Amino acid sequence: MADLLENQDVEDKAKGESKVAPGEAANSGTMRGKWIILATLAFGTFMATLDTSIVNIALPTIRQQLHAGDAVEWVVLSYLLATTSTLLIIGRLSDLIGRRLIYISGFAVFTLGSLLCGLAWDIWSLVGFRVLQGLGGAMLFAIGPAIVSDTFGPHERGRALGWIGTVVALGSSLGPVLGGLLLAWFGWPAIFFVNVPIGLVAIWRAYRVIPEGQRQPHQGFDIPGAALFVVGIISVLIGLDFGPQPGYGWGSPFVLSLLAAGGVLLAAFLLWELRAKAPLLRLSMFRIWAYAAALFANCLTFIGNAANLFVLPFFLQQVLRYPPDQAGFILLAGPIALSIASPIGGNLSDRFGPRWVASGGLLIVVIGYALLAGLQANWQWHDVVWRTAIISFGLGLFQSPNSSSALNAAPRDQRGVASSLLAFMRNLGFVVGVALSAAVWYSNRSSYAIGNHVANDSNAAQVAGMHTVYLTTAAITLLAALISLARGRIQEEEQPTASGSASAEVVLAH
Repeated sequence: MADLLENQDVEDKAKGESKVAPGEAANSGTMRGKWIILATLAFGTFMATLDTSIVNIALPTIRQQLHAGDAVEWVVLSYLLATTSTLLIIGRLSDLIGRRLIYISGFAVFTLGSLLCGLAWDIWSLVGFRVLQGLGGAMLFAIGPAIVSDTFGPHERGRALGWIGTVVALGSSLGPVLGGLLLAWFGWPAIFFVNVPIGLVAIWRAYRVIPEGQRQPHQGFDIPGAALFVVGIISVLIGLDFGPQPGYGWGSPFVLSLLAAGGVLLAAFLLWELRAKAPLLRLSMFRIWAYAAALFANCLTFIGNAANLFVLPFFLQQVLRYPPDQAGFILLAGPIALSIASPIGGNLSDRFGPRWVASGGLLIVVIGYALLAGLQANWQWHDVVWRTAIISFGLGLFQSPNSSSALNAAPRDQRGVASSLLAFMRNLGFVVGVALSAAVWYSNRSSYAIGNHVANDSNAAQVAGMHTVYLTTAAITLLAALISLARGRIQEEEQPTASGSASAEVVLAH
């Protein structure tokens, strides 16, 4: 199959352009060929996910050995900024010049960035190389689902994306374990060097099996729109990150200036997109309600998920007094449940449609958050495990059907942008979720401490603040479930190749 795909690439190049969409080429082949492509995509997903979870556990060591102090947070923030701010641009480029080139370049940039991170000599060189690594990660995150959508038909995408969800869960769960071993035996550079052999294998496999696909080389690239978007979203993300931090606060001039500047720039971006000849983002895509609903539900869901991931480690370590290693094993319940539920959700989506499966999964998540809202200072580890397993199981049922629904609804010639917007909404939701949960937790903790004449760091005050966080998270996720339920259903056949507006592609379910 790989040789056939290579031969097709050569024939296309000899004609001067690729006229066959990658999905059309793959769908005409065997199911085995499709799953070979999916396995290659899983390499990229695993690398980027593993890197996120493995770096977090190494931050204390990096801070100490590089004498980084508070600047160590930029090791995480720089990667997040580089990834989130470039996702939309990369998605558009993949529609213009082809997904294969962008995806293979993503592997190469990520692998080079990983090598340089391991060779970093101080904290700021590490931060700079993390930006390069984040750019490569954005290429992988933005394009992967689009290639899945091109390769698998509408009734196969749910299952394929479900297995990608399992890979995400494996990367998240193996990161802390593998990171701890590498730190103990080889030091912090090893957490970056481990990506190099994986990346080299992935580059070779991607070159062999990823098809060239459809390109739109004669359309222009919106440079002003890209500049407005990048600067605007970076300003907003930095403001959201620093807003809840001690020493800054939401009322600080620094934070307010960043949020205001970012808001103005993003508003200017949207106005520019309405008049641009070849816009970076066709706003008419948001008139396709099935697609827009999937985006909004995705963002709200990850706001809740980020809040949970932010608060729960504090509950385990500060309230229940579990040491970090034991807390890490307790938190493994989430990724394990997610890895089980993701392929189930994908299969159910292909059989019954994504609307009910995704919405049902979110209702399960709401139940899990409501159960965690009753957390108590005398809980044991198993009280946390089964509740987090419920949440993650529901998330597994939601994610792949929601992504499948979005990509089925999006115009084919905009799938790169459509895929990147899904990843962007996930990252944006994560940043907003951390900021929101921190603000709710800190404010309610302080109010309880003042009203009951106890210390801010007392178990009673901590738990009171966490109660409110989980009730807020449950409400946000319930809103996501209602939006998901209202998405309607899309036609079951493939979308037409050229579509710049929302035609009658979405058929509302009665």
